Amino acid sequence: MANITDVKELTHFIEGKMITGKSGRFSEVFNPATGEVIAKVPLASAEEVKEAIEKAEAAFPAWRDLSVAKRAEIVMKFRHLLTENKEKLIELICTESGKTEEDALGEITRGIESVDLAINAPHLMKGEYSVNVGGQINAYSAKYPLGVVTAISPFNFPIMVPLAQTSMAVAVGNAVILKASERVPMTALFMSELWKEAGLPDGIWTVINGDKEAVNELLENPAVQAVSFVGSTPVAHYIYETSAKYGKRVVALGGGKNNMVVMPDADLEQVANAFISAGYGAASQRCMAISTLMPVGQETADRLVEILREKIENLKVGAYTDNADYGPVISRQAKENILKAIDRSEEEGAKIVCDGRYKDITKNSNGFFLAPTLLDNVKPGMEIYEEEVFGPVRNIVRVDNLEEAIDLINQHELGNGVTIFTNDGLAARKFTTEIDVGMVGVNVPIPIPVGYHNFAGFKGSRFGDGQMFGPDQANFYTKSKMVSERWLVPSENSGLSFAFPSNK
Repeated sequence: MANITDVKELTHFIEGKMITGKSGRFSEVFNPATGEVIAKVPLASAEEVKEAIEKAEAAFPAWRDLSVAKRAEIVMKFRHLLTENKEKLIELICTESGKTEEDALGEITRGIESVDLAINAPHLMKGEYSVNVGGQINAYSAKYPLGVVTAISPFNFPIMVPLAQTSMAVAVGNAVILKASERVPMTALFMSELWKEAGLPDGIWTVINGDKEAVNELLENPAVQAVSFVGSTPVAHYIYETSAKYGKRVVALGGGKNNMVVMPDADLEQVANAFISAGYGAASQRCMAISTLMPVGQETADRLVEILREKIENLKVGAYTDNADYGPVISRQAKENILKAIDRSEEEGAKIVCDGRYKDITKNSNGFFLAPTLLDNVKPGMEIYEEEVFGPVRNIVRVDNLEEAIDLINQHELGNGVTIFTNDGLAARKFTTEIDVGMVGVNVPIPIPVGYHNFAGFKGSRFGDGQMFGPDQANFYTKSKMVSERWLVPSENSGLSFAFPSNK
């Protein structure tokens, strides 16, 4: 393993330039497939964050005053540069997150959907106008950018989530500070170069690398007007509470414990393929990954387990250069925690159908690989059922009927995504109507909406105002002014009136 003093030292991106960190504190960036340190990233001090916020605040007025059409033009150039640099982005994502090339390309493609939506900012910023609402008064609303806003992004989507969090914020006229995950900072810094090349004015896009010290300054600094966060539920709750305490607009997305309900009439071969791709893709490090399979009826469950067993045992785990089905988890600590979770599940009575703990790639590789594990006979109350495990450990909860499945899902504290596989329209309608989850699929493996629809879960999967992705962003990142205007005739004398104004 390389010594941290021998590897590349990364930077921040402030006021259009790559800036060396001043704090003297660093974090290691690993290649999860090899276990090697590939870079060291500076962890900004509170003072460094303050300086970056001040520069963003100074750049904001000119960007706000630029026409929305000109801003959209720059976003469009940025979009073209993303497309032109896909191969470089794939390499960065695979190197620092461990994803396969196919998965990295899919992430980029979905991220570009958010940029496409942001190009439509001129339409999404339109207000309303009413003529002569009363007394020759015209009333209209107009949307204005907030100022300096921040996005705090996770490691599992180095480009898709930051693009979804920030593209609209830039397009509607804000100055954006991205606090990328310190585990995957290289992709964010490369995005900075593309924004610069697209013609974005200096100071409008900032990347600050850091840990809790940097985050707390962003949450507490009065110049920051809005906070967008994606990560675990405990941290999302902290982000929400702290941001709200300081009077900021905030939306914080937490974890997901996503279920796939399987009705007896479903095609189980299709279900198995859908579950494996949605459950184990990206080493299960997705907040929308299917973690729990709920087959209805013992016969359905037994048949499905046999189909899954063979398919899961044949999955190929390896580096992105190995044509693998999925790659490593993000860190050695994550791998150790996942292995402990499997051990506890067995102790609690879960039946291990496929055991990934003792495979060669799990035991012998220097990378943070885990072979797939499937647990059967998991019950509510078990840790593996209640908590989100960010790794390739999936579980089966057997239920007797659809009502039981709906009740169990609705009782869980998380409500991010859920899907049902069935050919029965009445069952699907009952499910979509009664389920208390934010994103619902019918015969869809991962019910993640396209970029021009809103994205957000319910309950402990989301805290804050509105929805983070999709057209709702245009409202989240702007404030509306309501104007009532009347042009008086010079000689007109309306006289005194102390009555409350009405529209008569």
